[in-house]
Amino acid sequence: MRKLIQGIVDFRENLQPSYIQTFERLALGQKPDALFVACSDSRVVPNLFASTEPGDLFVIRNVGNLIAPCDEHGETHEDYAEAAAIEYSMLQLGVSNIIICGHSECGATLAALDEDRKLSPNLATWLRNLKPSVARLRSGEVLDPNLSLHNQLSQINVLQQLEHLTSHPTVRAAIEAGKLKLHAWWFNIAKVEVEVFDPTIKRFRPIDREIAERMMQKTEMKHFHGNNCKNKHDSHTDFMSWKPNLESFSTRKTAHVFAPSQAVTETNLS
Repeated sequence: MRKLIQGIVDFRENLQPSYIQTFERLALGQKPDALFVACSDSRVVPNLFASTEPGDLFVIRNVGNLIAPCDEHGETHEDYAEAAAIEYSMLQLGVSNIIICGHSECGATLAALDEDRKLSPNLATWLRNLKPSVARLRSGEVLDPNLSLHNQLSQINVLQQLEHLTSHPTVRAAIEAGKLKLHAWWFNIAKVEVEVFDPTIKRFRPIDREIAERMMQKTEMKHFHGNNCKNKHDSHTDFMSWKPNLESFSTRKTAHVFAPSQAVTETNLS
């Protein structure tokens, strides 16, 4: 607490003047470009590794960067906080990108793989949203065989939670209208490296300058063409965007009957 309190004083005395105009503008409203879903882990600091400023990101953080899926009625039976934040970001803020960012050495994936570990009741219930990811791992799905088992699970879990995300009606509607892109990111703590899922090789790869420029080029092309783009699905087939299988949810009845997911559909680099 001492460090937090001293930090407030430092902000008030040193940084606050430089942010006065920024916060005066933000006091009138927010217009973030992206919804960023991350783990509560203290080592994951998106404002640091993405160099974002106040107002850039609308953020959901929880244990394991999990999203409880909706049933066929578009309702979630696990946690209304995440669902409410998703709906607010889509309907009130109009975000055009959603990023789910997992990370290495995640305590949630370690707990999910340790069947002998005794978990507190609420945590055990929440981590049921990780079970489909565990099933994918145990069925033989591997994204990077060089990673430890819990880190392999962490990467698979990012993709699985994106599938859960597309069970939310507001997300599905925005994707089908070509107004939303989904992104799978993973933060390697030890290497201090942010990686993005590349569907052409079915692996995560570092966002270096070359990859970043190609990602930004696609974004600029999207803004240039606007809604005149012939293919309404261009929003989620852009370079390094994750392509959901929207039809896979039509046969799923409740939030807890997710079968092990199939491999993610390959998308084009061009």
